[in-house]
Amino acid sequence: MGCEGFFYSLLITISAALITYNILVSSTAPLKPGFPGPGTLIEPSTISGARYVDPVLEMPSDRSKSSEGDRRKRLFHTAVTASDSVYNTWQSRIMYYWFKKFQNQPGSDMGGFTRILHTGKPDKYMNEIPTFIAKPLPSGMDQGYIVLNRPWAFVQWLEKADIPEDYILMAEPDHIIVRPIPNLSKDGLGAAFPFFYIEPTKYESTLRKFFPVNKGPITSIDPIGNSPVIINKASLEKIAPTWMNVSLAMKKDPEADKAFGWVLEMYAYAVASALHGVENILRKDFMIQPPWDLEIGKSFIIHYTYGCDFDMKGKSTYGRNGEWRFDKRSFEHMPPPRNLPLPPKGVPESVVTLVKMVNEATANIPNWGT
Repeated sequence: MGCEGFFYSLLITISAALITYNILVSSTAPLKPGFPGPGTLIEPSTISGARYVDPVLEMPSDRSKSSEGDRRKRLFHTAVTASDSVYNTWQSRIMYYWFKKFQNQPGSDMGGFTRILHTGKPDKYMNEIPTFIAKPLPSGMDQGYIVLNRPWAFVQWLEKADIPEDYILMAEPDHIIVRPIPNLSKDGLGAAFPFFYIEPTKYESTLRKFFPVNKGPITSIDPIGNSPVIINKASLEKIAPTWMNVSLAMKKDPEADKAFGWVLEMYAYAVASALHGVENILRKDFMIQPPWDLEIGKSFIIHYTYGCDFDMKGKSTYGRNGEWRFDKRSFEHMPPPRNLPLPPKGVPESVVTLVKMVNEATANIPNWGT
């Protein structure tokens, strides 16, 4: 590691240590997020102007009345964080294929696209996918939880990259866009998918270490992660350092680490958003998650996080390998082959569509499997 790498390691270590101390010593101490940069440690910002109301559940009705001219002023930039693993890479290539298919279709507010590669070095897909190289956390800081690199990568990207759009869509490699996405945010509110397993009220005593009582009711924390979220870029620039610091502090806290597990970073984003008073429109139609969601409907994204297992009569065998199956984890060390077999008759539309879209992408992406 050279001088620059040593500086980044020292800088983030000092920032994380200070913020962790402030959080842990007092449940009422305000969080003071720093924004690590290449020159100096920027003066910690303060959190003000928060509004504490229950989450907005529906899209404001006047959204559909916007003219084409108004809509085009609200382009968002799609950002996907990823490692250079085979697993992340084949998903990113498929995601970007479908992004390009829908980017310029009617109804789309999809602007540019960036894969934020948090490995600190380029890979061989730089010419295929627009990519920003972010530094990973210093060795050992993620404590084996690689997802902690995500908020740190966003901090670097927001600080250094030239992002022409005023809004950001935070997405993930295992997202497949199924229709043009409009800008779902509105009037300073973000737009986010509500996750049933993000339960702030259930973990109130733990979350109060990071979201003090004087910041408002625990219901101010929306049941969201950082993805998918469409948010004003200026708001995300404020949230990202706090998201990073809260993630690090939660990981260092045994109670929070045990309670939140692999969704810890999602809770950290929800807390950071609430600390900055950024509320979210909760859009259940933002995405579906096969095999539990059966139909595409009017959703915008397929998130294939769960395994899809069925017998040859089309009956789900979830929890054990089916006679027919599609599970992204089957392809951790090699990408899925072209022309995957389609599910048997009776399998939900969402699963059939997922496999067909994977097959179309792999058939058309050059040098697939290399």
